[in-house]
Amino acid sequence: MNAALTRYRVMAYVVGVLLIVLVLVGVPLKYLATEGTGPQELGEWITTYLGVAHGWLYMVFLVAAALLARAARWSIGFTITTLLLGTVPVASFFGERRATARTRALLVSSSR
Repeated sequence: MNAALTRYRVMAYVVGVLLIVLVLVGVPLKYLATEGTGPQELGEWITTYLGVAHGWLYMVFLVAAALLARAARWSIGFTITTLLLGTVPVASFFGERRATARTRALLVSSSR
């Protein structure tokens, strides 16, 4: 279960950081910067390429979370909440901490 937790945590951080860059940097630059300027082109690049990367990596995150949920025997409600928190910028980090704490507590209790 430690390996599943590590894979989940890595993917949660990668997807969380990409989502923050995409939503808080790329989208404002793309739509608020003057058309044809360097910042607008950077925003276009971020939303195009990081957006695609984020989409694919989010699918990997969902699989990693589902595998961890199954191994740790999370309830369906906890699992769905954890997956949904992964879609909200910054909230994904809260979801990761919450899921890690629950899984580590389970690991400690099962090792006794």
